Amino acid sequence: MGRSTVWIRRTGIAVVALMAFPLADVAGQEQPHRDALGNIDFALTGDAIITRKLSVYQEQEFLEIRDLIRNATAAFTNAEVLFLDYDEPDVIPSSSSGGTYMRAEPEMAEELTWMGIDMVSLANNHTMDYGVGGLRAHMKWVEAAGLVAAGAGERLAEARAPGYLETPGGRVALISISSSFNDLGRAGPQRRDLRGRPGLSPMRYQTIYTVPGDRFETLVGLVDDLGLRGTQEGNEIRLFGETFKRGNAHSVTTRVDQADMAELAAEIRDAKRQANWVIVTSHSHEGGASRDVPADFVEEFARASIDAGADMWVGHGPHVLRGIEIYNGKPIFYSLGDFIMQNETVELQPADNYASQGLGNDDSPADFYDTRIAASPTGSFPGSSVFWEAVVAIPAFKDGHLAEIRLHPITLGHGLPRPQRGRPLAAKGELAGKIIADLQRLSEPYGTNIVFENGIGVIRVTLTSITENNHSGADLRHQ
Repeated sequence: MGRSTVWIRRTGIAVVALMAFPLADVAGQEQPHRDALGNIDFALTGDAIITRKLSVYQEQEFLEIRDLIRNATAAFTNAEVLFLDYDEPDVIPSSSSGGTYMRAEPEMAEELTWMGIDMVSLANNHTMDYGVGGLRAHMKWVEAAGLVAAGAGERLAEARAPGYLETPGGRVALISISSSFNDLGRAGPQRRDLRGRPGLSPMRYQTIYTVPGDRFETLVGLVDDLGLRGTQEGNEIRLFGETFKRGNAHSVTTRVDQADMAELAAEIRDAKRQANWVIVTSHSHEGGASRDVPADFVEEFARASIDAGADMWVGHGPHVLRGIEIYNGKPIFYSLGDFIMQNETVELQPADNYASQGLGNDDSPADFYDTRIAASPTGSFPGSSVFWEAVVAIPAFKDGHLAEIRLHPITLGHGLPRPQRGRPLAAKGELAGKIIADLQRLSEPYGTNIVFENGIGVIRVTLTSITENNHSGADLRHQ
């Protein structure tokens, strides 16, 4: 019986694990590399807005979530906060932001590694809150913490490129994009004669407004009568940067930008040749009929990512749970909700944000947050429990195929005072059942069945046949 030393990099520390296994099945025949066997589990989480230390807490329910993440082969979160010092060179507040100007002390990145996180997405609506200088500082501190990152860079090609994580279960590629962003934050391509533009990896989309025939003719008349810059092609007209289509009733649909989709599909195909596993992650606020339903283009992008070779698609951004779809044997998590929500203890805000709340130079950060909540007590994050209930998803693959997804419900402390709420604890009892029931309701349209057992949700997947139909219910049975 031979012995082999396996080096596992977890939480920023090199740990030596001695594993006993035969180096050869039979004389002269080497045992295959274990990382090629297709056995791996992931810990996937949603948005992480971390501004305070996690490593000081000792509640059993909190440590249960920490250990869950640490014990996975690879763990992911969306870093929806910029790690930087306010006085670093060129760290200047942008003229607009994603709402709160998100910032945390650089040491908070190491708190994520302490929690067990290995991979983070950088593309979201806060990526450029502090301009190019803020982005560069953020990327520097993320790398210093040992986190694998993707989704932003000095030029578009760099922002599109995967980050790679080496694990005992195989090499993992992470591709990160955002559909929710200020256009000034979009990375640009490099030419042979001019440098590219720093920023995030975008997924743009087109919104199509369908209107009845009489309303469509009114739009055509406005273009003619007012000399507006509109262009008409058959039953579609482009006006004010939007597309209006003649139809039988009012409706709104969205579709992905085909150029962005082609670029991302090429990145996914290339990453699949370079890694065993490919995760595509998207920061997408955009919803359909309600906040907890993804927009049409989000579903289109997710399925196209799987078609291009991704092993899973992970959504975040709306700060609420959205449904889960099993598409051609691969999981799509349309939103996993919030993982850490400490957005009300961001240390400072620029003058623009104070002015937006009617506040002046003598007001404090607490004044800013209190005033913003008071302006919309039920519409703000503290006003609704849905922003404070989420899951940590643990998809497990066996022999290269998705076998099971375990969904661990978490609570971030809705209703608690500001210094307490925002970090994840395992939800128990009725609350755990409610969270999984909500997720089951949202997943039902995709044909996904979630069973609540032993305090968590479970999706068991049996591959029965692969058909040409790309809808999950056609080729999989969930039991």
